[in-house]
Amino acid sequence: MTAVRVGVFGLLGSGNLGNDGSLEAVLGYLRAEHPEAVVDALCGGPEAVTARFGIPATRLHWYRGEYRTASRAGAVAGKGLGKLVDVFRTAAWVRRHDVVIVPGMGVLEATLPLRPWGFPYSLFLLCAAGRLLGTPVALVGVGAAAIRDRPTRALVRRAARLAAYRSYRDAQSRDALRAMGVDTSRDEVYPDLAFSLPKPPSPPTGPPGLVCVGVMAFHGGNDDRARAEEIHRRYLDGTIRFVRALVEDGRPVRLLTGDAVDATVVTAILDAVDSPLVTAAETASLADLTREMAAADTAVAIRYHNLICALKAGTPVLAVTYAAKSEALMAQMGLGEYCHPAREVDADRLLERFRDLEKRSTELRQTLVERNETAARRLDHQFAALTAALFPTTTPTSRKAP
Repeated sequence: MTAVRVGVFGLLGSGNLGNDGSLEAVLGYLRAEHPEAVVDALCGGPEAVTARFGIPATRLHWYRGEYRTASRAGAVAGKGLGKLVDVFRTAAWVRRHDVVIVPGMGVLEATLPLRPWGFPYSLFLLCAAGRLLGTPVALVGVGAAAIRDRPTRALVRRAARLAAYRSYRDAQSRDALRAMGVDTSRDEVYPDLAFSLPKPPSPPTGPPGLVCVGVMAFHGGNDDRARAEEIHRRYLDGTIRFVRALVEDGRPVRLLTGDAVDATVVTAILDAVDSPLVTAAETASLADLTREMAAADTAVAIRYHNLICALKAGTPVLAVTYAAKSEALMAQMGLGEYCHPAREVDADRLLERFRDLEKRSTELRQTLVERNETAARRLDHQFAALTAALFPTTTPTSRKAP
């Protein structure tokens, strides 16, 4: 059998556990269904991807200072030259593959600060190269949202149109792309890819009354740049007050992150709430996050994949939401009424909703068991559809739901 050359693409290995979890899910599918596939990556953190997943990886950008703000003339020129060089680098990488997969992630949204010449430009280059060179590019289980910035919207729309396959992690993502002028009539909606990851084999037992609190270096979205610091301060102050109230009730609190940049928020909370009841977890994967969530009685979380880990662990969770994707996820899993806006964190209201969540804990845990079973079945359909679209000449092995 001829080996299929598969490329995976995205902001992978850059410290975001959710992005890497989506990659892990797709690699699990490929190894189970298409073990003959030879896989490598074009990504943000190639060293980290190779070290963790054991696949060759290439740096996404030619210019090494891509993620630093360019203020000096030399840096601006370097970035500009890098954009031109990346046209040829991306095309050369795509040409070496039979199929390219973009695994999950919010690649078609701008719910967090984003510049058009950053990842949207890279995604456009990828999809354009795929169309020109005859290499199908698949956007698998991705997130999308309405984008106001015209250059960003134009690049995202064009990239999506050029992709050979698209599926989404919620219905509103498909609706958002349709509203941006993309024909989505053949596109399907499935649960987030992270729901296909195996659960921890033996969930740990935490101290009685443990609450996991997932935090984030939150400064608003693309349209909030003018008041980013105000939003961050309000979110941080409200979260500190909430954690302090839990501690005053004698509840142990475990702080969780989802990205390396969140460490500053953990430090701020630990400094403000000086108590042995408050600890911080060191997590390197979604599996680590899921184990932490499984040990808790209840959870509160802001990052999308922190929510997924709590939901997958069957732990009732209250979502601090900064984008409609989190509200959609909570509704899908039967906890739609337990959401609180991240831009207007009010500790008293948050505590009130949290206490109501705890009162219904037993009922909600049963709901999560049922919804997780449904998600696993739907993702089996997702992977079968992906095989039919991208590997029509291969015979997949049988895949069992985790």
